[in-house]
Amino acid sequence: MRKTLILSRKHQKWLGVFLLSLTVSWGVMQLEWSQFKSWGLNSVKAQTLRPEQAAKMIYEKFPDLPKENQYRSAETGEINPEHTLMSRFIRYHRDFKRRSPQYRLDWKVTLADYLGVNQSPRESNYPGSTLETNPLEQDVEVIRQLSRRQRQQLVDLLVEIYNPQSQATPNQPLPEEETEATSEVSTPSTPSLSEPGDAQLLAP
Repeated sequence: MRKTLILSRKHQKWLGVFLLSLTVSWGVMQLEWSQFKSWGLNSVKAQTLRPEQAAKMIYEKFPDLPKENQYRSAETGEINPEHTLMSRFIRYHRDFKRRSPQYRLDWKVTLADYLGVNQSPRESNYPGSTLETNPLEQDVEVIRQLSRRQRQQLVDLLVEIYNPQSQATPNQPLPEEETEATSEVSTPSTPSLSEPGDAQLLAP
C-alpha cells in the first residue's frame, strides 16, 4: 500500500512538471501569435495606405521638399493640393512599375529611373495624365536636384512607412553637398544598376 502511495506521489510530481511546462509553452505561443498578428495588421495597414496619405507623412518629415502641387485638373480646371510630387512618385513606383514598397532596393531602382540610369519614365506611364500639363519633366528635375543624403533619407522614410517592422539601417556618412561632377552618371547602353557609376550614385 505504501509503495503504491509513493508511486502515486511520484506520478503527481511529474504530472505537475508536465502541466507547468505545457502552461509556459502555451503562454509563449500566445505571445508569439499576438506579435505576429500585430505585425500582420501593421503590414496590411501599410499596404492599403493611399499614396496621398504616405506623401503627407513624407512632407511632414521633410517640409522643405517641393510639393509641386500647382497643376490643374484637365477635367475641372481646379488645383488638387494632394496631387504632389511624392504622391506621383509613389504611384509611379507601386501602380505603374509594380514594385514593392517594402524594400529599399526597389525604391532605389525607382530613383534610378528618375536619375536617368535605369528605365527613364515617360509621360505615357506617369501619373499625370489627368492634369492639364504633365508634371513629369519638372518632377524629374526636382528629384535630380536632391543630394545623395536626401535621397537616402527619402528611401529610409518610405520603407519605414510601408514596412513598419523593418529595422532602419544607420546612414553612412555622406558629404553635405555634392558637386555636379559627382552626381552625373552617363546612361549605359544596356540599362543596369550594377555599373560602377550607378553603384556610387545609389549607395546608401
